[in-house]
Amino acid sequence: MDTFDLSEFLGIFIDEVDEQLDIIDQEILVLEQEGESPEVIQRLFRAAHTLKGSSATMGFEDMTKLTHEMEHLLDHVRNNKLSVTPDLINLLFKCLDGLKQLKDEIVSGEEERTDITPLIEEVENFSAGKPPLQVEEKDTSTLSSAINQEEIESFEGQGLHIYELAIHIAAECEMKSIRAFLIKNQLESLGAEIIQSVPNFDNPENDEEDYEKIQFLLASQQGESEITETVKTMMDVDEVVVSTLGQEAVNETASAVEVEEELEKSAESALTEKEPKPMAVHPEVKQAASKSTKKKPAQSKQQAQTIRVDVDRLEHLMNLVGELVIDQTRISQVSGLLHNRYTEDDTVDDLVQVSDHVARVIGELQESVMKVRMLPIRQLFSRFPRMVRDLAQNLDKDIDLVIEGQETELDRTVIEKIGDPLIHLIRNAVDHGLESKADRIAANKSEKGVLRITASHEENQVVITVGDDGAGIDPEKMKASAVKKGVISAEEAEKLTDDEAAYLIFRPGFSTAKEVSDVSGRGVGMDIVRSHIESLNGIIELNTELGKGTTFKIKLPLTLAIITGLIIRLADRTFILPMSNVVEIVRIHPDTIQTIKGKSIVVVREQVLPVVWLHDLLQIQRTDPGDRQLPVVIVAVGEKRIALIVDELQGNQEIVVKSLGKYIGKINGVSGATILGDGRVELILEVAGINRMLNNV
Repeated sequence: MDTFDLSEFLGIFIDEVDEQLDIIDQEILVLEQEGESPEVIQRLFRAAHTLKGSSATMGFEDMTKLTHEMEHLLDHVRNNKLSVTPDLINLLFKCLDGLKQLKDEIVSGEEERTDITPLIEEVENFSAGKPPLQVEEKDTSTLSSAINQEEIESFEGQGLHIYELAIHIAAECEMKSIRAFLIKNQLESLGAEIIQSVPNFDNPENDEEDYEKIQFLLASQQGESEITETVKTMMDVDEVVVSTLGQEAVNETASAVEVEEELEKSAESALTEKEPKPMAVHPEVKQAASKSTKKKPAQSKQQAQTIRVDVDRLEHLMNLVGELVIDQTRISQVSGLLHNRYTEDDTVDDLVQVSDHVARVIGELQESVMKVRMLPIRQLFSRFPRMVRDLAQNLDKDIDLVIEGQETELDRTVIEKIGDPLIHLIRNAVDHGLESKADRIAANKSEKGVLRITASHEENQVVITVGDDGAGIDPEKMKASAVKKGVISAEEAEKLTDDEAAYLIFRPGFSTAKEVSDVSGRGVGMDIVRSHIESLNGIIELNTELGKGTTFKIKLPLTLAIITGLIIRLADRTFILPMSNVVEIVRIHPDTIQTIKGKSIVVVREQVLPVVWLHDLLQIQRTDPGDRQLPVVIVAVGEKRIALIVDELQGNQEIVVKSLGKYIGKINGVSGATILGDGRVELILEVAGINRMLNNV
């Protein structure tokens, strides 16, 4: 048998597991809604059977056993021995969660540690008509097994320390999940890299009790005492235990090499002892595993239609295209200068033509690579029906979930990073936005609430909305709560409009458990949501009507890799402003700038805007404007508009976003850097960060 790359073999298996788990998730929801549909049962049975064959070939016995019992259960339903009941649906979801847990352990390179015996017994008892058993969750006491010695040495080589944190959150803290997210964000703001956590913060099905004790495995330049002090000083933290992993902290479970050897041994054994079932292994795996496996021409043609490519290869390709964009800009500038200098030279004319052709080709190449990175947002939206279903069941609410625009495409990096904010919005909409059945009936509403999630393209942005037909946000209660909490003063509250009062939920410090019970709107973790979205150069807007409902609108760039930037100049320095944040550009005379209560303002199109000299904010010496018109860039931060005064506008161009790296870390008001066509490295300004600097938040 020919040798093959086991990591690639395992990767294809994981891809197929993900596909089948998504099918099972969707079909269980359909089964719950439509009842005993033979077609749905058959699709579920087929997905479970595919998983059983694949996992058996790879040697993952626990996954094989669990899918086998699911098959048996579905076969009883198919043969009318069992009926589709809420208990059956809940049990199928338990099996799905068990399979996901097993898959996660396989991905992390660990042996299957989850004890599925109680779950299998519960399925067997249900098939036999016995009462279901309670499945006890395994308590993970340590995360040290999630990293091996080679990885520890790699981190240490970068000057990073590996810590394992055990944090107990106070029992009286009513919103433990929000406190846990705040702790996580605080650690990351210090430059820490979260390697793994318990519970998994990406799991929307976590309960509040899951966050009573949280564990982190992280890498950081900070010392152990600094990490401990940082967490201890945060609210609602009862106890912090920090331990350092190093040379002595060798992974006592199977090392990554041992796991790979075991997987390869299992796979080779299964492939040599018997012919794999067609559904067990991806066709590309069969080809890699044995050259003797011949395919028909029709099959080869079908497989050539699609190909799985490693994400790292796409990232590398994107980086190369970015370098080409930089060089192409430089070539265009040089050819333009030569053309102006040597107007009669035919060679220079040829250079200009070649430069234009290269620009078109690189533009098409860039567009093609960007499309390769694009994924339908369905991949993200498919997680929400199950989450809403479980939340509605726990809260005894009847909710009609409407999802639109699932075909809308977005850069895979943006999709990965927008998941957490959307989960926050949806959980709050279900928990606090939509009223109970009794309250809706009393308000002359339908007993069933509506939660609508949409996605669409608008120009060069993707717009995602999360809206409900619930109680809406009461501006008076928001003002009272904000004053009581000390977020704003009573005088400031009196001057706020209803819309401005609603936006108070995005203020840091406003989101506490008390506000959740007193305020009929949201107020839970919205500052976290805003910071996540703004870190993606996005904008979140809010529209609410008391008694009618609330809608959040999120505007995101299509990609984070290459953006259109406005080049501005301040004295002898050049900076970049993302065009996605630019509303318009105007010119004003210095005499039109007025001062009200010590703050500079200007009136543009009958709208009063705060004026900011970017020089002052970035500590750059102002230049004397004299009597000339000042260029002003009006930028948007949510519903707010800010007029930024600059010295010069140098046009816009596509720029490649480069990270500042962990060594420099996060700089307030700066989102990254880029290399211009002339080779200069310039900073990209973050409009949301500029707004925070203005408000000292």
